[in-house]
Amino acid sequence: MNVVRRQWSVVGLTLCAMLFALCSSAQAQQQKKIARVGFLNINSASSTAANADAFRQGLGQLGYVEGRNIVVEWRYADGKADRLPGLAADLVGLKVDVIVTAATAPTQAVKQASRTVPIVIATHNDPIGAGLVASLARPGGNVTGLSNIQIELSGKRLELLKEMVPKLSRVAVLRIPSAPATPPQMKEMEAAAHSLGVKLQPADWETLEDLDNAFAAMIKGRSDALITFSGPRFGLHRIQIVDLAAKNRLPAMYPDAIYADSGGLMSYGVNTADLYRRAAYFVDKILKGAKPADLPVEQPKKFELIINLKVAKQIGLTIPPNVLARADKVIR
Repeated sequence: MNVVRRQWSVVGLTLCAMLFALCSSAQAQQQKKIARVGFLNINSASSTAANADAFRQGLGQLGYVEGRNIVVEWRYADGKADRLPGLAADLVGLKVDVIVTAATAPTQAVKQASRTVPIVIATHNDPIGAGLVASLARPGGNVTGLSNIQIELSGKRLELLKEMVPKLSRVAVLRIPSAPATPPQMKEMEAAAHSLGVKLQPADWETLEDLDNAFAAMIKGRSDALITFSGPRFGLHRIQIVDLAAKNRLPAMYPDAIYADSGGLMSYGVNTADLYRRAAYFVDKILKGAKPADLPVEQPKKFELIINLKVAKQIGLTIPPNVLARADKVIR
């Protein structure tokens, strides 16, 4: 009888050990399900809040909840490019599974910090031209994501501005000479200007302090309207830019809906928040084992024309009915 009891005791201990091992394994698997994602942006948290919220929404639509099955490490350079290498190294040191960036500088900072950590660019003017991917279909390397095709849209924006202001003859072009996307955007716009019979008047700036001088040059040159290029610094200082345009009563065309929402007259392009929302799809694919090199870079297919009638009234501009009728959104 004692032998039988001892045998059952051994069996019981064995079963307990097996159950403990299974529980430990299940707990370990549960821990592995908590993904860690880095988010690196050159601008401030406040200036990119709408995009960060859109990224969160995209994650939520895919079943990710911060603090439950995913952790997002948010890093912002507050407009200071020299902070990017340190922030990138910080994220790599945390052993994140993937890092979400936007534009060239943050992406290059991550690439310099690691050649292996997957990178998803939420929005970029020209990822091929910047040397971030080999091609859209086969990115190669550790970078993939979304292109906003801002360069290709430059000419279309000028056409719409000409329709908005039919007597348009001189257009100020607010640009940053040192930005990598400036030359190709200028080339596209010059071709459109030639066909439209419009003269472009470059107004250059690099820092916030340069903006007042740039707008003073526009007025001195008797510019009829303004068109701005795109880029992180434009987004960071968009409030100052739209305010100066309104103050100087310049009809202005901007590259993104956030400008019209912030008090700009008109915007045409991709909704950047939608791109950040879509970036979550790439993150999800990578977390499930896909390699960036095998995920084609996506280009947007939807573009929005947004007109702010409140600003039009403020600067004394009458919007032609045919242009107003084509707007996807009218701010009244």
